[in-house]
Amino acid sequence: MGRQRRRSGTRSRRGCGLRTTRARGRCCCGRFRPWFFLLRKSFERILFLLEQAHWFYEDNSVEHNPNLKSLSFKDFTSLMFKSRTALRPYIAHLDDIYKDFNNYKFRVPVSGAIILDDTYERCLLVKGWKARASWSFPRGKRNKDEEDHTCAVREVLEETGCDVSRLLNLDEYIEFSIGQQRVRLYIITGVKRDTVFAPQTKKEISEISWHRIDDLLPAAGARALYILL
Repeated sequence: MGRQRRRSGTRSRRGCGLRTTRARGRCCCGRFRPWFFLLRKSFERILFLLEQAHWFYEDNSVEHNPNLKSLSFKDFTSLMFKSRTALRPYIAHLDDIYKDFNNYKFRVPVSGAIILDDTYERCLLVKGWKARASWSFPRGKRNKDEEDHTCAVREVLEETGCDVSRLLNLDEYIEFSIGQQRVRLYIITGVKRDTVFAPQTKKEISEISWHRIDDLLPAAGARALYILL
């Protein structure tokens, strides 16, 4: 699927509860772990925002300034924790925070679409940006409080440039689970094969093309389409 997309709602620092926890932490003689579990949701939101900032840094700042060094998300997060007063008390626990965040991402529901052409012989697949990326249906993780169908429309638009909002039927989808992650793919039909597709995000999608369904059925990666047919 590639990495998650550059988007996230704006949240205030007050909403994350960090100041309250810092004060309480001092009253608890610096015992951090009990408050860490209470703060887990807040840290998930904070790291989602830092992930957006990391993508912007890599795609824009580093790309246009040769003096800047490319950083992994973990290194970028570490620098942010060291530079922000509110986050500095939790640097010693960053490994736990980072691990919990990665585990959480694998539980976030995913929505997308199986897009069929007007002959029902081909479906649209996208290929990730990385060298070893595989082909998949356009899809991605749901934002907080986002409906499944809204997520699917947004993901398809971001990954292909195609607006399927008027073609999507709320009752036509398949749903399955991969581990703890629920995946819902809406069935979109009647898209013309000469439609021009272009990803709307940087460094996420390298190729977009139609693939014959008969060629995909034997592949394990297309099992969702196999269930449909």
